Amino acid sequence: MPVKWVLYWQPNQGSTVSSQILNEATQCVESINGVKEGRWKATLIYYKPMLRDQANQAEFPRDFLGISLADQPSKYYFIIRSQRIVLESDSSIQLIMEKLQSYKSKVALYFEGFQYQLGDFRLRVGKVVPTHSENVRGIVMEGMELFAFGADSYSHLVVILDAIYDVEYLPISSMEKSRKVMEEFLEIWHEALFKRSLPGKFVNTELNFGEFGLGDSYTPQHTAVRYALVMAHMIATVQAVRG
Repeated sequence: MPVKWVLYWQPNQGSTVSSQILNEATQCVESINGVKEGRWKATLIYYKPMLRDQANQAEFPRDFLGISLADQPSKYYFIIRSQRIVLESDSSIQLIMEKLQSYKSKVALYFEGFQYQLGDFRLRVGKVVPTHSENVRGIVMEGMELFAFGADSYSHLVVILDAIYDVEYLPISSMEKSRKVMEEFLEIWHEALFKRSLPGKFVNTELNFGEFGLGDSYTPQHTAVRYALVMAHMIATVQAVRG
C-alpha cells in the first residue's frame, strides 16, 4: 500500500480556523497542477461501552475508535489507544455492534472532500464535520495524509479539526524509503501555501508505529493509527491551551 502522512493545521496565535483555509488549500492543489478525480469520504467514531453491570467494567476497554477509510470501503478499523491495539475487520461489523449494543457511538466525524492526482501523488482535500452538523470542522488533503485541524467541543470530546490534507506517494510502500520524497513534496506544498499568507501552518507529528506492532511496510492499519493519534494529539494541544 502507498505511504501516507498526516499533518494538522496549527493556526497562528490569536487566529481561528475557517472555511477560508479549506478554499485556499484546494486552490493550492489546483495551482500545482493537481487533477480533480472525484469526491471521497471517511469516518471516525468514538465508542463507549454500555455497561448494564458495573462489576464487568474491567472486562471492557474504556473507549475505542472505529475508522472507515476512503480507499478501503469493505474494511473497518478499531483503535484501542490505551492498549496500543489496531484491528482490521469487515465493514459489516458495524451492523453487528448495533445489534449487540455493547458499545454506543458518542461522537461521529465525517471527513469529506475532493481527491486529486498529481504525478505519483494522490491528494485529498476536504472538511471534517460532526454528525448532523454542516459547520466546517476540517480540511483534508490525502496523498501523504495531511490533516489540518481547528478546535471545537462535541459530546464531552474536544474535536480538533478544521483543515485536512492527505498525501499519498503511490510508487513506494516503505516508510523509510519514501521519507525524503515526502519531505521534498511537503516543501513544495508549504511554499505554495506561504505565498497565500495564511494565518498558520501544517505540522507533521512523528508516530511510533512499533508501539502498535506495525513495521516499515505501510498498511491501512498505519492510516487508521494516524487518524486516531493525530486527533488525540490535537485534543491534548487544545486542552493545554485552555488550561
